[in-house]
Amino acid sequence: MDACSASILLLTLIHLLSSISARDFLSAGSSLSVEQSSDVLHSRDGTFACGFYNISPNASTFSIWFSRSSERTIIWSANPLHPVYSWGSKVKLDVDGSMVLKDYNGQIVWSNNVSASDAGHIQAQLLGNGNLIVKGKGSAILWQSFDSPTDTLLPTQSISAPTKLVSTNRLLVPGHYSFHFDDQYLLSLFDDEKDISFIYWPNPSRNIWEKLRVPFNSTTSGALDTWGHFLGSDNSTFTAADWGPGIMRRLTLDYDGNLRLYSLNKADGTWSVTWMAFPQLCKVRGLCGENGICVYTPAPACVCAPGFVVIDPSDRSKGCRPKTNISCDAQKVKFAKLPHTDFLGYDMTTHHFVSLDFCMNKCLHDCNCKGFAYWEGTGDCYPKSIMLGGVTLHNLGSTGTMYIKIPKGLEVLDASIPQSQPFAPKYGPDCSTPNKYFVADFLGMLKRDQSELKYLYFYGFLSAIFLAELMFVVFGWFILRRERRELRGVWPAEAGYEMITNHFRRYTYRELVSATRKFKDEIGRGSSGIVYKGVLKDNRAVAVKKLAEINQGEEEFQHELSVISRIYHMNLVRVWGFCSDGPHRILVTEYFENGSLDKVLFGTEGSEILLGWKQRFNIALGVARGLAYLHHECSEWVIHCDVKPENILLDENLVPKIADFGLAKLQSRGGSNINVSKIQGTRGYLAPEWVSSLPITAKVDVYSFGVVLLELLKGVRASDMENNEDEEVEMVLGRISRMAKEKLKLDGSGSEQSWIADFIDARLNGQFNNIQARTMMRLAVSCMEEDRDRRPTMENVAQMLALVDDVSSTNVMAGPA
Repeated sequence: MDACSASILLLTLIHLLSSISARDFLSAGSSLSVEQSSDVLHSRDGTFACGFYNISPNASTFSIWFSRSSERTIIWSANPLHPVYSWGSKVKLDVDGSMVLKDYNGQIVWSNNVSASDAGHIQAQLLGNGNLIVKGKGSAILWQSFDSPTDTLLPTQSISAPTKLVSTNRLLVPGHYSFHFDDQYLLSLFDDEKDISFIYWPNPSRNIWEKLRVPFNSTTSGALDTWGHFLGSDNSTFTAADWGPGIMRRLTLDYDGNLRLYSLNKADGTWSVTWMAFPQLCKVRGLCGENGICVYTPAPACVCAPGFVVIDPSDRSKGCRPKTNISCDAQKVKFAKLPHTDFLGYDMTTHHFVSLDFCMNKCLHDCNCKGFAYWEGTGDCYPKSIMLGGVTLHNLGSTGTMYIKIPKGLEVLDASIPQSQPFAPKYGPDCSTPNKYFVADFLGMLKRDQSELKYLYFYGFLSAIFLAELMFVVFGWFILRRERRELRGVWPAEAGYEMITNHFRRYTYRELVSATRKFKDEIGRGSSGIVYKGVLKDNRAVAVKKLAEINQGEEEFQHELSVISRIYHMNLVRVWGFCSDGPHRILVTEYFENGSLDKVLFGTEGSEILLGWKQRFNIALGVARGLAYLHHECSEWVIHCDVKPENILLDENLVPKIADFGLAKLQSRGGSNINVSKIQGTRGYLAPEWVSSLPITAKVDVYSFGVVLLELLKGVRASDMENNEDEEVEMVLGRISRMAKEKLKLDGSGSEQSWIADFIDARLNGQFNNIQARTMMRLAVSCMEEDRDRRPTMENVAQMLALVDDVSSTNVMAGPA
């Protein structure tokens, strides 16, 4: 038997074994467990599978996916908003036809809401078209997943008035785009913002007859057939470019708001787009968030309007925030001109046949006006209350120009004016230099004799190549000689790399000695090392940390740093680079003037800042989001192991940034393979499992975060919450946690609820949000559970805090007298 035949036989055996271990149906009383990888339902032909899908190492959803694609492609999920723990969770089919998904603690996360009194022979089955059904007596369908789609429609699956598709990201978190019937029963794409919902497909500027739609139809349905043709009851229709039978397809509303029809390549299991609603992605409404503008450079990219900075570089759909507050005083603002730009929607009013000065004065003296679009030629004026749906495109149909309000003292450089360059090189922002264009002058050359030009081109071309090679050799020799002398032990090509980017690079020990003035300005110290303030050659202020107890070899140290360098989140301190010269192991990170949370919160070292309630809540939410990113979204799972106020830095806007993440990863190995082998962290923030024989998981960070939450509420250190100096801090925290737990239990019985004020910092004078405070207290108690399995995940904590983030300011209460 040759190697090819043996390989085919092996694959066949694997497929047969997986088919044996997988289930064709789920009978009443049976369940699927998250721990058993074999607990999966398969369709008869093996195209689809249904079971638990891990969105992170310890979070899962109950989902349906394509089995024959190269990567799992999720088409339906029961619980995208409430993932369950990847241990102890299960989904069970009861005898009455109800299918229930429970978390590890028995909490019901999702149910199909079926309760049949005479259900008969109950079974759950995954059909060949991807539909998960629960059938009862006489094979009657009691429930089906096709009736509750998430972000995908499959062939033969119908979309009706009660159903809709909602965009989701790779963690299955719903976005703000949806696809469903509008109030005229027309299938449309919606941008669902906080206060309002906009239709952006079909083009809202066209009337119904231009859209070739039929409004107010007596039926509302739409479906994609197996050949790749979609037809809706409102006459909405489109067809796949590879129209025909025998192709697996899916219609998905992607996270970027574009509705796309995909076809599966059976040969390599990859998906290709065969139809899309928006060939030009920038025309998707709200793609770049508030104050963001979509440009082509040449691929779609999001940039900020002048005077604004991006909120989250890892997700530019969150938009941009103003660098400084814009005054309502007309004397203190001016307008920045953005040619060929418009923000679609949020028009305060409309003025026709007016002058530019008229439009400018209207907006200038209206505090709610953020800017206006003016269409030259027609004299149309559109003042905007919110700048959302920004796009810069030269063929918008007119010479439209956007004018936005900015502070009068703000200088607007030409390089900051958004402009689309569809035929330019691939987008690579360079904020240090303005865009330059080269225009060749051919007029004089056309008058020359063509034969003379031919020889001129030839010899000129040879001369240019010779000179370029000579300059390259000389320049390269000079650089290599200099760097060999100054940068001993540097990675190959590091000198050239430094000239291209400063995002993450290797520094020499000599550079950091100079930047820190021989390590004179100490700004902090801890078990992981001492931190100094430094100033680099480009005048960037940085924090330079000399690491202690780093015993890895050079190659292993660089590998761990490569992991840290890829971690980027708005609530994590940015790591700019490192030094690894001889015995020296140093990290170079962002520097923040406001310092760490402990100095501001506890009023140490003469801090004059008193954190208000909103600032404290935002710090809690930001730290939760940063830890959730480390635990659930990183390419490699990262446990911080030392979450405390000293490791939470505050920028100029008091936005929290978690420092020292990944140091446990660098410090724990010790040249062996024992991972986290000794107690790491700070007394008072240590989870109980550090002193037991239990393995260390991300739940140690959850415990520490619970202590930080308690400190944010009370405004004092955990060790100072009681006057009894003989009592250990762990006992103090345990007693406070039990007391709060009892108070929270009494809340549900309608008892007196003023107790929460006793847990709030007295310096706030009773000014705090009642609902947010209770949520923080409830989460603090839950995070500080001794049993780690009863603690929530940081992702769940962040979601809970986000839910109460928008609580009205009218809920701010005054504490008891």
